[in-house]
Order: sequence, then structure tokens, then C-alpha cells
Amino acid sequence: MRFIHIADVHLGAVPDSNMPWGDMRKKEIWTSLANVITACNEHKADLLLIAGDLFHRQPLLRELKELNYIFSKLIATQVVIMAGNHDYIGPRSYYRDFQWNENVHMFLDETLQTMEFNDLNATVYGMSYHTRDITEKVYDDLKPGNKDRINILLAHGGDDKDIPINFKRLQNAGFDYVALGHIHKPDILSSRMAYSGSLEPLDKTDAGERGYIIGEITGDRTRTTTIEFVPCAMRQYIRLELAATPDMTNLSLKDKAAEEIAARGRDNIYQITITGLRDESIRFDKEALLGLGNILEIEDETVPDYDFDALYRDNRDNMIGMFIEKIRGNQEQDEVTKKALYYGMEALLGARDA
Repeated sequence: MRFIHIADVHLGAVPDSNMPWGDMRKKEIWTSLANVITACNEHKADLLLIAGDLFHRQPLLRELKELNYIFSKLIATQVVIMAGNHDYIGPRSYYRDFQWNENVHMFLDETLQTMEFNDLNATVYGMSYHTRDITEKVYDDLKPGNKDRINILLAHGGDDKDIPINFKRLQNAGFDYVALGHIHKPDILSSRMAYSGSLEPLDKTDAGERGYIIGEITGDRTRTTTIEFVPCAMRQYIRLELAATPDMTNLSLKDKAAEEIAARGRDNIYQITITGLRDESIRFDKEALLGLGNILEIEDETVPDYDFDALYRDNRDNMIGMFIEKIRGNQEQDEVTKKALYYGMEALLGARDA
């Protein structure tokens, strides 16, 4: 039996809503889901497992209709859905009465249930959130009922506010696969348990690849599960560090940034940090880098490359000279302390020249 496992799609979310690419990112989340449907058809997946937070919040009726149409493009795949802490089934949720296609099955209760897929000899266990947070350890004592069947668990949580999970205990419970959701970073805990992560990165903390899990369960009474993470995100958040040198100018910094972005892909979204030493007369123009691509933020952490010997000779009898002695006395301190002293030096020189 073949399956594809996704979670934390967050349809309706608008990552970086205040940035020029925000509206495009909203559409790309839907596009990534459509690409998963294509993958299900190409790999002839028997099940598409969706482990919570399919939507970013309570779905609108028109959104469910759009989603149902996307699911209608599946050739032979059965879809199993649970609601997570973001799209939990509230009193007025459209999830409650929505008429899905025949191939779409959703856990509607807040207590654990099973769905039987007899043609696959498979049982899928799951539940849905009915409140934003669940602090009970729902899954810790759960065990599959019939070991002669393929047993799969859909589970959403893993932290203190959202169903704490004893992963070692769940690993030994006897399920052939545990499809986890809630944590956006993909994490294969074993061949039989994994967080698929989100399909698309949703904010700057979601650095790294995003995608889905594809797996296969083979054998009868003695079964083997094999899984693989498949990257599919249309963009990544990338933390790019640019190391400055004292001979670097604004134009050479811009050229270096452009080269690094071209090598990693202009469609990606960048958080740039400029580090190292710069000429004391240079002030890097961060605004000049914004046109190079999708730049979310730029931090300049460089410090001036002061000639402390010359400065001391000229200022040994004033506050600047005293400060230089302090700097020299702190050469063995950590980088944060030394950087603070450099910034203090810059402030003193600025006050002198004002």
C-alpha cells in the first residue's frame, strides 16, 4: 500500500502579507497542494493522509468547495483528513455538514475513531480538534486493535499546549505508520513515524526545505514501512550571511549579494546579515540591496576597522584614549562584549566630530 502524508498546509494563510510577494505566496500554498494531487496520481498512492491544519483558520464554504474540486482530480487515491488546532471544528464550522466527494473522509469527532479501508486491508485511526488547544495526552495509551490489518494513526500535536506526545511510547504502540502534524519542520523520527512538515514555509522561522512524505507498507503479518521526504516548496527562506572586509565598498557588497542570491535562487526569500570588519568611513547602504530579490530583512552587524594605535596616540589624554585602553583590556572577552566596545568607540568618535 502506498501513501502520501502531508500536514500544516495552512490554506488561506498569507505569508509576509506586508511584502510585495505576499499575495503570490497565498496562491502558491494552493498550488503546492494541487501539485501533491498530481504526485498522488503519478505514484498511484492509495491514501493521502492529512494530519491537521489543512486550513490556517476556520475554512469558508467557498474554500471547501474549491478544495473538494482539487480532490476530485485524484484518480484512485482515498483522502483522510483530521482538523488541527488552527482549523479546529468549532460550533459553526463548515466542516460539520460539508458533503465531500466519495473519496474524501474526515474525522469529525473529538474522540479517537477508526476508518476502515477493506480493499486495502487498512485501518486509519484519528480524531479532530474541537478547541484551539488540547493538553491531554490523547495518544499515549492508544494501540491498534487488529494486528492482521495495516494500522495507521493520524496525530496532530507534540507540545505542551497541543496534545503532548510520548514519542517512544507511540513508536512502540504497534502502528505501521504514524502520520504526524503540527510541527512545521519535517522530521523523520523512524521509518514508521514522521512529521511531514508544512508544504510551504509560512514565515521566516521556517527556514530549510518543505514538502511531503511518500511511503509504502509491504508484507502481510510481518510488514515493512519505508518512507522518504520529498521537497516540493516553491520557495525557501534563506539566511544569507555576507562577510565584509575593510576594502569592501557599497558597490562591491551589492555585487557580492547579487552573486549569492543568483546562486541560491531569486525566487527564495532572504534574511541578510552583514558581518565582519568594514572601513571606518563606510556606511553600508542596506536600501541598495532591496532590489536584488525578495529581501525580507537586512541586519548590518559589521564594526569599523579602527587603527587603535593611531587613535590612541592622538587621544591618549581624553575619553577616547581611556576607551581604547578599555578595549585593549577586553581582547579576551567574548564577541558580544568586544562588539559593544566597538559600537561605543563609534559613538565617541561621532560625538567628537559632531
